[in-house]
Amino acid sequence: MNVHSKFTLFVFFLVVSTATAQNVWNWPEDKAKAMEKVALYTDAYKNELYTEALSHLIWLHEHSPDLNSSIYINGLKIYEGLANKEQDQVKKLAYQEKAVEMYDLRIKYFNKEASVLNRKASTAYKYFRSNPDKYQELLELFERALELNGDKLYDGNTLAYMDIIRRYQRGGGNLTDDDILDRYDKISQVLSNKQGANIESMQNKIDEMLLEVVTVDCDYIEQNLGAKLKAEPDNIKVAKKIIQLSLSGKCADSEVFLIAAKTLFEAEPDFGLAKVIALKCKSKGDNACMVDYLDRALALTEENAQKGEIYIILGAVQVSSGAKSMARNYFLKAASADPGLTAKAYTSIGNLYFAGYKDCRLGKSKVEDRGCYLAAYEMYRKAGNSAAMARAKQQFPSKEEVFLEEKLVGDGVTVGCWIGETAIIRTRD
Repeated sequence: MNVHSKFTLFVFFLVVSTATAQNVWNWPEDKAKAMEKVALYTDAYKNELYTEALSHLIWLHEHSPDLNSSIYINGLKIYEGLANKEQDQVKKLAYQEKAVEMYDLRIKYFNKEASVLNRKASTAYKYFRSNPDKYQELLELFERALELNGDKLYDGNTLAYMDIIRRYQRGGGNLTDDDILDRYDKISQVLSNKQGANIESMQNKIDEMLLEVVTVDCDYIEQNLGAKLKAEPDNIKVAKKIIQLSLSGKCADSEVFLIAAKTLFEAEPDFGLAKVIALKCKSKGDNACMVDYLDRALALTEENAQKGEIYIILGAVQVSSGAKSMARNYFLKAASADPGLTAKAYTSIGNLYFAGYKDCRLGKSKVEDRGCYLAAYEMYRKAGNSAAMARAKQQFPSKEEVFLEEKLVGDGVTVGCWIGETAIIRTRD
């Protein structure tokens, strides 16, 4: 042994001696030999002498397999280093298989199956995703990893799992549509419980992969999943699957989508879902349903921006039903809840006033009859809508009309009817 190796061995003895007091090291009967092998493989590994490191590590695996989890953690890295340098594809595969085997041995001797399988799935996918001979094995590995880890499954493993399903099936796999959809549903559920900016993007990718191997059209959703939901009206799992696949397959206008959404909402009330249901009810002309779910959405949020958004929609509903005063109240609430909606809210009120001429004119005074346009102008001004202001100005009374009625520009004029405002007299010329 050269001077450098002796020094390394000496230092490592000190390190291991210290570590022994802090961590679990199950030294075999021939402790000195084992410590020497640990020092030698560690020194070689740090210097990227993987073949030399492996010769010492194999002795430890054979003679002291439960020594310490580090002999498998580092074993993985050593086999990976050998695989990366190997040009012969058969030998490379053999090294990769041994690297993955380190996870199994680590579980065998040190447990922690869930976390170790999470890592194993990630590594195995990296090595074997282009190897059809490994797809069955990978499917079983990812299924077990998801079963044990649930929401703790690595983000990348959710995509990897769906990709292996896709690759397996496209390569002649024998999974049924139900098998695939069941796995897809589990993966999507894990993603839905995660937080992060990329979760929606990841779900979209998973949806795209699903559509490559399962024909998901509106008829399929209606005839298969829709029938299941009708038979089991409280089956939340089926309801979620209908919603996810309907959005992916552009079938969200179907009746079964609305039924599924309502089913899910009753079990898991959510602002966004209530809003979706409301808009679907609107598209079907069911205003009572729409208002009901908009009110529910309001009850489920403390966010001013979300409240303002709902108030705008409620205002538009009242406009279409002719309840103009109520519509104005909702638009004012929207502006109050979210200043960012001020322009939209006051423009909407201005439009209501602008359209009030036919309903509110009495035919006794041209200035007063055109007061609705003067009031509309004020709303447009608050909205900062110069184009709408110009349009309203074109409908102002003329200077002659103001003069003949013995009124003055700048004075107030009462705008009656449901508007009930006092507007400033202006002229169009």
